Amino acid sequence: MPSFDIVSQVDLHEVANALDQANREVGNRFDFKGVDASFEMAGKDLIQLRAEAEFQLRQMLDILRGKLVKRGVDTRSFAEGDVEISGRTATLPLSVRQGIESDVARELVRLVKTAKLKVQTSIQGDQLRVAGKKRDDLQNVIALVKEAKPDLPLQYVNFRD
Repeated sequence: MPSFDIVSQVDLHEVANALDQANREVGNRFDFKGVDASFEMAGKDLIQLRAEAEFQLRQMLDILRGKLVKRGVDTRSFAEGDVEISGRTATLPLSVRQGIESDVARELVRLVKTAKLKVQTSIQGDQLRVAGKKRDDLQNVIALVKEAKPDLPLQYVNFRD
């Protein structure tokens, strides 16, 4: 029985490369000369932007988004935190969203079931497994989910015939 998985994953290696490029650009830009501004990975799924003022953080965020887009990383995978100002340093946490949250997964399952396609959809951790008898039904599920445009990027992987 053919099946595939719906996942939401981010290539962390590409994110690290984009951070390195953004750090280099911030070091070379004239408006950041003499300013302690940097990007760093503060964990597996957390990026810290650090600068002296909030408007500089916003500029840095634009730089990072540009670098991520050039490297093929969808920027919807990132969730901004609140700007924290302490002393002369302002920080902005940026969390990397990996996997499909359970409420979004339930909504996708409900969407597929209301379409009355002859497929079975199951939630397996942070991904969805879709199985059906015909490959055409699976392709219709992919088209249906793409048309729904959820707020996080989805990939369709692990197709088995």
